[in-house]
Amino acid sequence: MTPVELLHAFARTRASLDGAEVTFWWSGDIYSWAPDQPYRRLFGFEGLNVARLVADADTGGFQLLTREAAFYLDPQTREILETWEDKPVVHVWNDPANLRLRPFPVPLTELGDQVCFSLEIPIAHPSPLPVAEYPLNSADDTYRALELFQFFAPAGVLTTDEPSVPSTMSWTRMSPWLPWMEQGQRPGGLTFHCRGRKTGSYAEVPERTRAYVAARHPEYAHAPEKWSEPNETSWTYFRTHGRP
Repeated sequence: MTPVELLHAFARTRASLDGAEVTFWWSGDIYSWAPDQPYRRLFGFEGLNVARLVADADTGGFQLLTREAAFYLDPQTREILETWEDKPVVHVWNDPANLRLRPFPVPLTELGDQVCFSLEIPIAHPSPLPVAEYPLNSADDTYRALELFQFFAPAGVLTTDEPSVPSTMSWTRMSPWLPWMEQGQRPGGLTFHCRGRKTGSYAEVPERTRAYVAARHPEYAHAPEKWSEPNETSWTYFRTHGRP
């Protein structure tokens, strides 16, 4: 397949080529790691991403316009947390979380009647939370993380003319402690381990989660209408909004 054909196959897996809104929902857990400490399941995690594709004439690819919200859960009851160790929890409200998709050789593995698109995204950039200004909330003046995505789709995604196909996903993330956890420069960090699916519509997101979004930021039920930047992250959100 050419890079353009491969990009179109990935785009109909991740979203929809006709520009319709597509919602991914995921669930999983967050584990802590630290030197000489046992691994601990600190939180459950549940989230959603609402996306739309817009053709990008400049690159021959697409703009993936998205908002995403995600929530830290009690690891046993799976209830949405508002505090942790007497600290207010700052949930994920990323608006926007946009991405430019250009024709490139997306790593593809054939798995019988399925295919898997794999994306490995190492991240390193100056931290929005310098240690001198945020000694309790930041471990380093450089933010480092690793995002590992797998998107699974029917093998027919490589040949179909349909704008969208059903898909499931897995996501693993390695990151520093979250700013609101106030771990300072303590060695260690977090590993997120989640799985999810492309829903038929936003209405298929669990009712509890939809109600939480509707009561706080109802705009997250829809994708952005146009490109904007920079993207929001948990670190930039904390710098701008601080604690609830």
